[in-house]
Amino acid sequence: MDVSIIIPAFNAEKTIKACIESILCQKTGKKFEIIVVDDGSKDKTAEIAGSFKKARLLRQKNSGPAVARNNGARQAKAPVIIFTDSDCLLDENWLEEMILPFKNLKVAGVQGKYNSSQKELMARFVQREIEERYEQMKKTEFIDFMGSYSAAFRKKDFLAFNGFDESFPMASGEDTDLSFRMSSKGLRFKFAEKAIVWHQHPKSFLKYLKTKFFRAFWRVKLYNKNRSKIAKDSYTPQFIKFQIGFLWLSIISIIAFWASKMFGLLQFLPFAFLSAIFLLLCIALSLPKAEFMAKKQVMLGIAAFPIDFLVSFAFSLGLLAGTIKEAFLK
Repeated sequence: MDVSIIIPAFNAEKTIKACIESILCQKTGKKFEIIVVDDGSKDKTAEIAGSFKKARLLRQKNSGPAVARNNGARQAKAPVIIFTDSDCLLDENWLEEMILPFKNLKVAGVQGKYNSSQKELMARFVQREIEERYEQMKKTEFIDFMGSYSAAFRKKDFLAFNGFDESFPMASGEDTDLSFRMSSKGLRFKFAEKAIVWHQHPKSFLKYLKTKFFRAFWRVKLYNKNRSKIAKDSYTPQFIKFQIGFLWLSIISIIAFWASKMFGLLQFLPFAFLSAIFLLLCIALSLPKAEFMAKKQVMLGIAAFPIDFLVSFAFSLGLLAGTIKEAFLK
């Protein structure tokens, strides 16, 4: 056995069949096994996965994807393990592209790439946003970020780091945490841009904002564990951090403006000016992203300004909520 492909699945009856079929259609000469870990599903996920003779079904009580992936990894027979998600479709050359970088014995992990054929504006915006980050990852020889929708590891290295942190109760950064922990110890990861995973992104703007909020919420726990990555990593654009900072400086200036005006103070005008300056800086930081978006479609470039503004606000609220949780609710 050359490769073990592990799929955590929870109530995935609508997608798991197509996911497994896309794996079985891989153009590869490698021997591989498919392990589906049913995470206590209440629907027909286990029944559908179990109907495939070439898929091995493991079952557990509902414990989250980190536990499911770790269980699958421990049962894997191959020296290389690859994770993907139950709602993903794998390009026919995905497996070959995922294992190709392992020819370099110094490579400990490989990250694949999202793609989407969706037509909805919000879904296309999300895909383009991800592509912008891929452009950043392509600039470095080795990356320090791995997303479990398409992540390969040498099994011995994965187990040496005890796999995914099971204290993350949902898909909330446990994959990023593992890659940060491993890369900080000198292990090297490669970005395989031709290893394509097809995925359905959020179509609703509210769902997108909710996703951003919870990513920020769990990012606090992630950074508490990996403080050296607060300043920079190979996936997160630096402008986001400044954008959030300028947004809140603008909000604080507005509050100071109204507080000064309410109490009849004469110095409220500078606060209004500062608020406008910080807001303009926040918007200006979206210009490179808007330009990148517009190269795909002009409407995406136009949408980047209001979307980025609201995302920065949602993300900052998530960071605030996560900080409160980490400080007082452990």
